[in-house]
Amino acid sequence: MGKRVVIALGGNALGNNLPEQMTAVRKTSKAIVDLVEDGWDVVIAHGNGPQVGMIQNAMAALVRAEPEHYSPIPLSVCVAMSQGYIGYDLQNEMREELLDRGIDKGVATVLTQVEVDHLDQAFTNPTKPIGAFMTKEEAEALAKREKCQIVEDAGRGYRRVVASPRPQSIVEIDTIESLVSTNHIVIACGGGGIPVFKTSGHHLKGAAAVVDKDFAASCMARQLNADLLIILTAVEKVAIHFGTPDEFGLDFLTPEDARRYIAAREFAPGSMLPKVQAALEFAESAPNRKALITLLEKAKDGIDGKTGTLIQNVQE
Repeated sequence: MGKRVVIALGGNALGNNLPEQMTAVRKTSKAIVDLVEDGWDVVIAHGNGPQVGMIQNAMAALVRAEPEHYSPIPLSVCVAMSQGYIGYDLQNEMREELLDRGIDKGVATVLTQVEVDHLDQAFTNPTKPIGAFMTKEEAEALAKREKCQIVEDAGRGYRRVVASPRPQSIVEIDTIESLVSTNHIVIACGGGGIPVFKTSGHHLKGAAAVVDKDFAASCMARQLNADLLIILTAVEKVAIHFGTPDEFGLDFLTPEDARRYIAAREFAPGSMLPKVQAALEFAESAPNRKALITLLEKAKDGIDGKTGTLIQNVQE
């Protein structure tokens, strides 16, 4: 078995709509195959915020237009749809990039369910932004029409929010493990995975929620016994005093440092906070595990210690 890495792709790696996505995944595929060339076994998780919101809005519009023919589509089904079409674009672009470089490796997308706790407090306090950014006026109109909750998202506009329970386990983890072990790049836990919880017997029921893709990636990395978790985002390094004249990028974080900055509210909820928390969970889960947060195009340099923010539990 080679070195194993789980990569959580941020929204900038996928674009906000289908044309942007088709362009973005070409750049994303090149960066990921660079890591494959360096000997890494790669598993990819990705977000779906714009995509799942677009799907749900389209389905809701269809139901409103023809209620006699169509019934509302559960959010969990919308997440499954987003996994399919994002995975389709990603795996095709990566397959092409691998073949162009003469690399004999398969690529597969796994429709992935993630088990959550139906008693998770997140269901009473929705916080996960999904869908497109809106003006205040557009957000107020949507909230009135759809009876949903809207928040201002880190100074970038307004978005709908839904419940975001913590992942407990990856249902298809054995399938993912088998594919990695037989020379495949695997795309899994798309959009954080399809959130499900157990009811009677072995039945899994879809939940009206979206699992944060960084926490899902961290959970999957732990279950796969990965060596490294990379969380790719829109900034090169995690920073404190972000957006102020005193902004300072961090090269390295111990778990103690991370918890101290979290307690001081240095990281924005729904933005950098879950990334740091997910990285911290993985880095502390076993000896010698590391988590890296950086830009997509800086991933290889980050692994080489040239940039990014590394989170590691340093043992004396």
